Amino acid sequence: MRYSAFLCAAILLLASGAKAQVSAANSVALASPGAGLEAATAPEVITAPGDPLTLTSPMLFAPSAPMSTPAPAFATGAPAAIPAPEPQGVQGVFENYSWEAYAGYTFLRFYEVPGVAENQNGFNLSVAWYYRDWIGVEGEMMGAHGDIAGASSWSLFGGGGPRACWAAPRGIVVFGHALLGAAHLTPQTAYGTEGAFAYELGGGVDLNAGHKRWALRVEGDMLGTRFFSTYQYSPKVSAGIVFKF
Repeated sequence: MRYSAFLCAAILLLASGAKAQVSAANSVALASPGAGLEAATAPEVITAPGDPLTLTSPMLFAPSAPMSTPAPAFATGAPAAIPAPEPQGVQGVFENYSWEAYAGYTFLRFYEVPGVAENQNGFNLSVAWYYRDWIGVEGEMMGAHGDIAGASSWSLFGGGGPRACWAAPRGIVVFGHALLGAAHLTPQTAYGTEGAFAYELGGGVDLNAGHKRWALRVEGDMLGTRFFSTYQYSPKVSAGIVFKF
C-alpha cells in the first residue's frame, strides 16, 4: 500500500515538471517572435563524416527568388525592321519591235485599158509602225517600169492605211493591209491624164521573223486604179527583206 502511494506521488511530480518546461518554452517563443524566424533562416551546417570540409546550405523551406528570364527582343521595344529585298529587274525572253522597214522587188501586171496590158518590174518600199502588238499603220511607195507600144512606161503608187498581223508558229508572221493613195502613169497618152486615185488590198508573210530583227517577206496585192475614166485591177507580187527596230 505504501509502495503504491509512493509510485503515484512520483508520477505526479514528473508530470508537473514536464508541464512547467513546456510552459517556459512557449513563453520564450511568444516573448521573442523573431527568434523562430532567425532560427529558420540560419544556414544549416552539414558535416560529412571523414571530410574536413564543411558545407553550408540555405534554409530548405525558404522561398527561392524567381529566376530572371531575359525578355525577347520584340518585347522590349518596336520589332526590328526586316530589310526589304533588293529590286530585281525582269526582262522578257523576246524583244518586241514597234517599227519595221521593208525593201524588195516588185512585179506588176498593169492593165492600162481593156485589152491593153504590160508587165512591169520595179521596187517596193514601206514603213510600218505598230501601236499594238497586232495592229498599226503603214505607208508604202512603189515604182515599176515597163514598155507600152515600144515606149518606156512607169507606174508609180503611194499610199497609207491600217495594217494587221498575226504571229503564227515557227517564226512566221502573217499580215494584211488596206492602203489608199494616188497613182501616176507615164508617158502621157491620148486616153487621159497621168494621175489617178488608187488603192491597194492584200497581204503576205514574213518568214523566220518571230522576235528577230531580220525577215524575208513574200507579198501579194491587187492594185486598183482609175485611169482614163475606167477602172484597172492589176495584180502585184513583191519579195524582199524586212528590218525591225
